[in-house]
Amino acid sequence: MEEEILCVLKNVLGLESATKALSQQNCDKWDSLRHLNLIVELEAEFGVEFEPEEISEMKSFEDIRRLLTDKIGQD
Repeated sequence: MEEEILCVLKNVLGLESATKALSQQNCDKWDSLRHLNLIVELEAEFGVEFEPEEISEMKSFEDIRRLLTDKIGQD
């Protein structure tokens, strides 16, 4: 799952590479529009839907990994 998340982050944010340290704090390209695109791509890739509260919590790779683990674990 981690590699898939990193791949989505890299593609949506237009980065040459993405690491587990990636966050809104250290990535200038992670703006509000790309954040929405990121949500759409993550939902499509993992077959989940995020609640508005969850979307606002997604500020880093770790946040995304944690939320997806919780969601996929609930299925």
